[in-house]
Amino acid sequence: MKTRRIIGWGALALIVLLAAGVALYAHLMTPKLQLGVGYGARVACGCRYIEGRPLKSCYKDFEPGMEVIHLADDSKTRTITASVPLVASRKVTFDPVLGCQPEPYKP
Repeated sequence: MKTRRIIGWGALALIVLLAAGVALYAHLMTPKLQLGVGYGARVACGCRYIEGRPLKSCYKDFEPGMEVIHLADDSKTRTITASVPLVASRKVTFDPVLGCQPEPYKP
């Protein structure tokens, strides 16, 4: 009985430490992910609205390491949203005169 209790507390401690490690990693990576999604949205906007390619083909323009970025297209407003779910998201809107314009950054 005592052994089960020790194993239970040990497992709980391990889960808490693992969750804390994941939270710390996400906190430390957020600035890099914000930069990455901003770059990804800008690249995808140029690919989609300047070159006229389908959004799925824009992923091949990404640099290595950008595989976690998800793209979404709103064709009515000509807006591309790049995101890493639950961590970072940026939008870029195409303007015929100004080109691909990012929305102001909101921390």
